[in-house]
Order: sequence, then C-alpha cells, then structure tokens
Amino acid sequence: MAQPARPPAAYPGQNGAGQQPYSNGPVQHQLMHSPDGQAYRPPGPASYLHQAPAKVPPHQSSGQYNYGGSQLNNYQGPGQTLNRPAPPFSGSPAQQTGPAPQVLLPPLQSAAAASSAGGFASGASPAGLSDWQHGQAAASQALGAQAGHVAHGTGTGSAQPSSLAGNTNPAGSYPYAASPGGPPLQNSFVKPGSAPPPVTQPLTPLHPPSRPPLGPPPVGGPPLIRPPAQVAGAANTHPLLNSAASREGDATSAASDGAVLQNSYDAIEGGGLMASPHASPAPSKLNRSVGYSYPALHPGYQNASSPGAPGMQASPLQYPDGAKHFPQPVLGTNHLTASMGGLSLQQEGLRPVNLLQERNILPTTLLRAPVPNLHEEIQRLNCNPELFRCTLTNIPQTQALLNKAKLPLGLLLHPFKDLSQLPVVTSSTIVRCRSCRTYINPFVSFLDQRRWKCNLCYRVNDVPEEFMYNPVTRVYGEPHKRPEVQNATIEFMAPSEYMLRPPQPPVYLFVFDVSHNAVETGYLSTVCQTLLDNLDLLPGNTRTKIGFITFDSTIHFYSLQEGLSQPQMLIVSDIEDVFVPMPENLLVNLNENKELIQDLLRTLPQMFTKSLETQSALGPALQAAFKLMSPTGGRISVFQTQLPSVGMGALKSREEPNQRSSAKDIHLTPSTDFYKKLALDCSGQQVAVDLFLLSGQYSDLASLGCISRYSAGSVYYYQSYHHKHNPVQVEKLQKELKRYLTRKIGFEAVMRIRCTKGLSIHTFHGNFFVRSTDLLSLPNVNPDAGYAVQMAVEESLTDMQVVSFQSALLYTSSKGERRIRVHTMCLPVVTTLSDVYLGADVQAITGLLANMAVDRSVSASLSDARDALVNAVIDSLAAYRSSVLSLQQPGLMAPHALRLFPLYVLALLKQKAFQAGSSARLDERIFTMCQVKNQPLVYLMLMTHPSLYRVDTLTDEGALNVNDRTIPQPPLLQLSVEKLSRDGAYLMDAGSVMFLWIGKNCGQSFITQVLGVPNYGSIPQNMTQLPELETAESIRTTAFIAWLREQRPFFPILYVIKDDSPLKSSFLQNMIEDRTESALSYYEFLLHIQQQVNK
Repeated sequence: MAQPARPPAAYPGQNGAGQQPYSNGPVQHQLMHSPDGQAYRPPGPASYLHQAPAKVPPHQSSGQYNYGGSQLNNYQGPGQTLNRPAPPFSGSPAQQTGPAPQVLLPPLQSAAAASSAGGFASGASPAGLSDWQHGQAAASQALGAQAGHVAHGTGTGSAQPSSLAGNTNPAGSYPYAASPGGPPLQNSFVKPGSAPPPVTQPLTPLHPPSRPPLGPPPVGGPPLIRPPAQVAGAANTHPLLNSAASREGDATSAASDGAVLQNSYDAIEGGGLMASPHASPAPSKLNRSVGYSYPALHPGYQNASSPGAPGMQASPLQYPDGAKHFPQPVLGTNHLTASMGGLSLQQEGLRPVNLLQERNILPTTLLRAPVPNLHEEIQRLNCNPELFRCTLTNIPQTQALLNKAKLPLGLLLHPFKDLSQLPVVTSSTIVRCRSCRTYINPFVSFLDQRRWKCNLCYRVNDVPEEFMYNPVTRVYGEPHKRPEVQNATIEFMAPSEYMLRPPQPPVYLFVFDVSHNAVETGYLSTVCQTLLDNLDLLPGNTRTKIGFITFDSTIHFYSLQEGLSQPQMLIVSDIEDVFVPMPENLLVNLNENKELIQDLLRTLPQMFTKSLETQSALGPALQAAFKLMSPTGGRISVFQTQLPSVGMGALKSREEPNQRSSAKDIHLTPSTDFYKKLALDCSGQQVAVDLFLLSGQYSDLASLGCISRYSAGSVYYYQSYHHKHNPVQVEKLQKELKRYLTRKIGFEAVMRIRCTKGLSIHTFHGNFFVRSTDLLSLPNVNPDAGYAVQMAVEESLTDMQVVSFQSALLYTSSKGERRIRVHTMCLPVVTTLSDVYLGADVQAITGLLANMAVDRSVSASLSDARDALVNAVIDSLAAYRSSVLSLQQPGLMAPHALRLFPLYVLALLKQKAFQAGSSARLDERIFTMCQVKNQPLVYLMLMTHPSLYRVDTLTDEGALNVNDRTIPQPPLLQLSVEKLSRDGAYLMDAGSVMFLWIGKNCGQSFITQVLGVPNYGSIPQNMTQLPELETAESIRTTAFIAWLREQRPFFPILYVIKDDSPLKSSFLQNMIEDRTESALSYYEFLLHIQQQVNK
C-alpha cells in the first residue's frame, strides 16, 4: 500500500511555524560566540515590560509586524530568525513517498492514491494547515481573512507570527533560527563527511572495570534541533549570519525608556554558554570503530569500577589523538539482545497472531510500555516511559525501512509531570555540547577523564574543571559518576545567563462572565468559594499577585488598593477601544491585600444576581486582561457560559442539530482568527489563558479554544453546568478547580527537543506556539499537559547502534527560580523490518495517530481522518504480511506487538472526537479533540479504550498496599456485553467518567453492603456517589474507585446505572467490541481489514 509521491505542500506549521524538518548537526559559527556567555543584563526601569512587545500577525504582503504602533520591517534582531532563501525542495523519494513519519494527506489528494481514502501520507510534506494543527496563518492570508485556515496543497510556506521573530517569510521560504545557543546554520547543508562522521557514541551500560555507569542528563534549556541537511552542496555560509546582529540574543527590542533588552529565549536556551569560535578538535578523523563501543577511559579511571557493574572483557580501541587503549566492552545489537536473555522475548514478540482466531488478546492488566532491547545497564539509566516515549523502540536505520514498515515515528512527552523523586543540581556549571547544545547525560561517552563525546552530534568536548568534582561522593576525578551522568531525568537551577529579565512573580488574573445566563448557572458561588478555600495554596511566594475582572456587555475592574474598606468596582463601557482604567491596584500582592481579596470573593456571587444583561463581551474582556497582564506575564483564568455576542470576537451559532452527522457541514475550524491572534500576543508577553466553558448551549469552542491552544493554556468544559439541575457537575468543577489552583506551575517557559544526527522532527502537537522553527513557547507549563512530535529518518543511521532524544524545558518556578528540566532517552537502531515491528509501541502509535487525525479532521474532513486511521492499520498489517511473514497463512496476521492495533483504532473511531453519527454535540466533539492534543498518553488511552472491571467479587488477592490502604486489583475485561453477567456489578473507567453497571440479578449482598439500598428496585436513577459503609465489600469498592480517581488530574463523575437508566446508552457506546448504530463490531472490523489486506 505504498503512498504515491505527492508534491510537497507547505510543511505543517506548528502553532504558527511553517517549517521543513530540521535535525541537529554539529555546526559552528564564530560570530555566534558570546565571549562572556550570555550574561544577564539587568533591565532598565521598565523592568517587566517583556522584551517582545505585543504584535499583530503579519499582513500577507507587508512583511511588517505592528508592535504597538511602531512598525518593524522584517525586523531582525541579533541571532533572530532569518529569511533564508528557500532551497529548491526536491525531496528524496524517502521524503516524499514512504509512510514513515506519518503525516496527514492534503485534503485535495487524489482518491486514486493507494490507501487514498485517507491514509496518513507517510513521509509526505504535511498538508495545508488548519488552526487545529499548530499551524500558522498562511503567508497568503490577510488580516481578518477567514478563520485562520490555509488553502490546502498550495505548497507555499507560511508566515510565522513568532513572538521572537519580527520577520515574515515570503511564500515558499522556511524560517531558520540562528540562535546563539544552538549550532549556527552555516553548516546546516554540509555534505555527509564534511562534518564529524555519524558515529554514535552509544551507551554501554556495561562499564568496564575502568568505567562506572554514566549518569543523568544535565539540565539546561530546551533542546535545539537543527535544520535538515537537505540540499547537498549548498553554500556553507549565509551572509546574513555575519551581521553583528547575529552575535548575541535573538531579538532585542527597545523598551519604553529606550533601553535595549534581550528578548530571545532562543538565545538563552539554545545558547547561554556558547561554543568557542574554533572548530572542534578534528572530529572528522575519528575512527569509525568508535561508534561500536564506548571509548576507553583515562588510566585514572581504571580502579573506578561502577557499583555492581561486572568487569567486562575488553576490546582495545584506537583513538586518533594518541590516547592509550583501555578496555572497553563492545556494544553491538547482537550483544544487546543476548544480554537481555532476549531470545525468548524476541520469539514471543515476533510470533504472528491470527486476530480472527485469537479473540481474547486483551491483557488482564494495564498494558505497559515495551522495554527497549538495550543492555540492562543502559536500560536502567533510560528515561521513564511515562515522561518520554517513542512509537518505535527499535529505530529503523533508514527512512526506506521506516517507509516499508508503514508505521509512524514520533515521540510522546509528559515533560513537567509531578515526580516524587527528581535530582536537582545546583552547580553553576551546566555542561553542554559546544556544538549542538545537548546537555551532558547518561548516554555520552567519556574518551578519558578530560573529554566527553556528545551522543547527538558526536563532537568531542572538554570536561570543565568544576565538573571533575563529584558533590555527591565528594571525590575529585570522577565526572562520570556525577548525578548529571547518572540520571536520565534531572533538573538544574539555572544561572543568570538563562534569564532575559529577573524571574517574573506569579501573577493570577481571574476573568468571570457575570451575564444573566452565567448568574443563572450558579457557577460563580462555586468558583469563588473554591478560590477562597485554596487562596493560601496558590503556588507562589511573597511576590504573588492576583486580580479580578468581570464582564457582561461592559467590563468591570476591581481596585484592591490598600486602605480601602471594600473593593472598588470600575466599569469600562467602551468595549470597542478597551483600556485599563488605572495603572495600579488592579493586580495586587496577595499576602498584603488578602482581606480585601477575600471580601471581594465573598460578595461577587451576590453582586449580579438581579442582572438582566444577557450580552457577553468576552473578546474585549480578554483584551483588557491582556493589557493588564502584559507588563509581567502570568496566567489568565477565564470563565465563560455562552457564545460571545458583542464587541471584538463576537460569534454566531454554527451548529444545526439536525445536521450534526453531516461530515461536510461540520464546523471544526474557527470562525474568526481573533482569538488566535490574541493568543499569539499573549504568548509574546508570557501570558497563558485557561478557558473554563460552562455552557448548555453551543458556544463555538472551535473558535474560543484558540485562545488557550496558542498561549499554552488549557481548556475545561462542563456541558450543561447548573448548580441545581446538574449538581453532579458542581463536585466535578470543585475538584478540578482545586487541582488547577494548587498544582505546580512554570512561567515564561520554552522547550526544545533534540535528537541524534540523522533524525529530524517535522511536526509538533500540543498547546503552544512555535518560535524559531523548533523552540516551543510555553508562557505557562503545567504538570498535566502532554506533547507529541512526528519524526523522520533524514540520513541513514549507518554505524550507529543507538540513537538518543533529549527534551529540555527552561522555566521559572512559582518561587521565582529559573530551572531547566531535562529528559534523555536512548533507543537501539535496527536494520530489519521484523525488528522494527518487534519494537512497536502500540499505545504510543495510537496516541500519535490520534493527534494526526485531529489535524486531518480540521484540514480536510472528519471522514478523511476516519479513513486515514483505518488505512494506517491496513497498510501496516499488509506490509507485515508481505515483507515479514515467510509462510502466508489464512486469517488476519499481526505481529505480537501490534496485536491490539486494530482494536485501539476501532476505539478511536468510536470516540467522540471521531465518531460518525449525530449523537455528539459539536462543542463536545471539539473538546474531545482538545483533550487528544493536550493530554498525556496514559489519559488519552483511557479515554480511547476504557477499562472494565467486575467489582462485586473483589478480593484482597494480589491487592496493592497504598498508604495503609488495601487496593484490590481485579482483572481487566474485554469491552463487550458478552463479558457482562446479569448476576454481577461492573465498573467502567473511561477516564473522565465512570459507570457502575448493576446487573438485574446482582447479588443482594453487593446491593445492600455497597450501594446501601435494600434491593435492585430501590437503586435511585441519578445515583452518583457510593455511601461509605463499614462493610468489607464497601471498603474494597470505595478504595478501588478512589485509587483510580487519584491517578489523574481531572475528576471522573461516577454514574450508577441499571438496565432502565437513561445513561445506559453511554455505557454501551463504550463497549468498543460491540456493534453500534454507526460503527462496526470488532470482529466485523477485522474482517474489513482482512479483506483490504488481502487485495
């Protein structure tokens, strides 16, 4: 099912960044060196005026940004994104045809294409952008043009309203970031061989007697990914890079007082401590054999055997610099497999499964991430899959091999997850590769005591003197034992070079809808009370600031000036030209003004009870909030209950209930670009917007959601919220709001993902804005957000046994500390198709495809996305059948690792985001799409394929002991009514909701001792809570449900349902393996797949 070659459409913009793949190569530019590091410059009087003033997205032809009145024509601050002449893109066959980095087909693609109906075009340039695909507005799109979409298949590049880059790129060009931190670009198009050879210095967990295990990745700013070496022989220099402007930080902009301040996070993260101008020590002469094993260590290391590491037989290695040979274990794929005793594992993993015959393939426990086929010592150092996970744990050596496998290559990240243990390094020396800016990590190689080799670009770096001392063991001369080289996840306290300004204070602004509709729902009293209860738990310090705005058809500010006996309301009725009525006292210090703030929260719910104002000026209220917050940055939490109706950003209803199922008329795209543009302005000023939508009617979440999506915020949706008519939503809002208010938060953050030379990243998924091609701007980062990226194998990974990936998140903590959190993952490289299938991570593949399908739904249509998901299964199983299976057997054969792939894709097709039929409301469908794009994989999989347990027979056998509680562990059941018995009670955990189904003949003891009612008929219709009874059955059941709820950041409502309950249809809708009115059963789906595979 090979995909036909297709013309490269514009690379998909990510949140405003149209770009082609970029990979990090060891390149240098002497002008990018800042001799004194990236020394922090104290700002002038306008200390918090963020250096990137608010800007308007560029007009298609002007090439200008309007920065608050002054225009900058293609403004290019130092080291800023530059307009590189677009290289003629004649993509290699690997880039244009294969299936590998699964990318969405352009909507206008000929239906005749193989897998045409909607396969994710592998390796093809991503299709035209949509607002759902972190895509920027197309260069051809004028201000105010329709909702930020882009004509598909035009092949033009997109203009990028980057908050750091003041230039727009002409159609067809791709922006490149010349950041002082990462390798400058002049060598980006070097022919293979002119740079250090692609020799991976893999990790060898077998430390010879001379070498202890390597340690954790150092933390530093986000990883920097380089532009791909696509055009061999292109000039190695770029005249613009020689300008003095490219010397230091990204953009600089004049502050209001005329002082010039740095405003480039790209400069800081990518650079900070920049490489010296001279080239690295003759790396091109390195022996290829270096790639097969860790180079030996300095004689001084000979007695430093790692704790517990067995002595290994050594193989001497020759080093070009004349270093002596020292014993070093050989690291090869054959050793990797054997060392894990992996023969039996291999056979199990490669065993073909006949899906039509083996019906009970769902494991009885939650599926775990596959373990990469690495030596156990390396694997021990590897990153936790909950934080960093790859769709393929065996990386194909070439793009052709990846294309042949018909599987997507990508990463899924949960970078800011709450961790119980996190090593924090306070040393002022952050060791990074001088070329690609990778942080030192467990998978680098020490050539001797004084030199280490980068595992991403293979440059040899010096070990700084300060790094020779290990603060943990208090021993000098053991850099390989430092925590940075012993932990794949680590956090650094960043020195001043990693700051553009003093760390901002935590600032929280709450914006409340107080129209008649909002007051009617009663949400305000719940929110104000929850805020009162948690005021002291808001993350922050003595500098924490807080403010409030309310709005209906006018905007109300609240002065909380010290000395006032009560808060003072200031009303702005001019919503066409919003202004902030007073410069101070609208955002006040929380600790110093706590009593006034508490007074306001107590009185707010009653202030508008008699209001008859039905209009909603959400747009102007957000503009006012932005103006109030932009000097400092921070978080805006906006609560909205209806469609905005007046002022900027006013919307009209687009939902016609009778046409919900019509795929052609479904409105998944924004109806205005107002909210996206405002979000980009917010992002530039380090402001994130979180949207709480509490609405019973259509509110056009497709448009409103853009305010959170592009500002790195979150969306919460409470359908039909009403404190009396829908009381179960009240508890959900209280619990989720408490988590939201008290969870940790990172401000003014940026994130980069770097990967080994030869790999490239081309598409990002999540809530953020992409600056300078690969730097994700995250004004706020929270521990509940997930991200995904699609990748390609750009150059053959010959001579490499392993590749590495590193993400780095630079942020300001709520305590005002600048920190860098780094995760590094290492995976083996394989050369055979069977090994690629052996290492497939079916959950990660499903998660990445779901993200791609959301983009496809918006850029093309829902039916195209559904077809593409089905074709992903057909293509991969057909490739396995034709290329791996030696004996053609009847039935539908799948590799063991992909045995659940058809089931998970069928589950996606039945999920609200992608289901056919008219049952899903439009806002509900859009919200589910928001969750797909922003949730970590573990929660996404639970929403996609719920867990079903029988709970009337719970026992303590195999139970967990958590905090002195006994948590039963019942086995998972298949999602089919065949598995239900009328004699039992079953709990379905669907992530954001739980159902407890009680069979008609359920045992009397469960009904009385768990539900607390005398008989089946007495179970109330709207029961949503279990009583806490002193019976063994009740204690087990409530402990199990509480334990499930504790594992996620949102609060699932529990519905107790019987055969005659109105919610029974929702329960049955989640029975993935059964047929529904609009979807096939699992068995019918397998027959359809088999028919297509056998064509």
